Amino acid sequence: MRDVVILGGKNREEQKFLKTFSITLYLVDKVKDFVNDMRQIEGDVFILSGKYVIDAKSIMGIFSLDLSGPLQLAIEDWKEEYAPVIEKYLESQT
Repeated sequence: MRDVVILGGKNREEQKFLKTFSITLYLVDKVKDFVNDMRQIEGDVFILSGKYVIDAKSIMGIFSLDLSGPLQLAIEDWKEEYAPVIEKYLESQT
């Protein structure tokens, strides 16, 4: 897990911070559960795969990706309360 700062703001209050995780979504049922869980998270949640950035709350967007390997999950405005929500999708948990 790592933090990423997205520049664009003139000061710290205007900058966006993402927390990223490596996840896997090999099964259709896992994708469905994942999307439902991501909808519990406030703010933007993205899946990064190569040059693609997909809304992690969009089941159609996720199914447009190659799900055979690990993906990067990026959550804006990370809160520790989100940890149990994403824990079952972390790459090391599969």
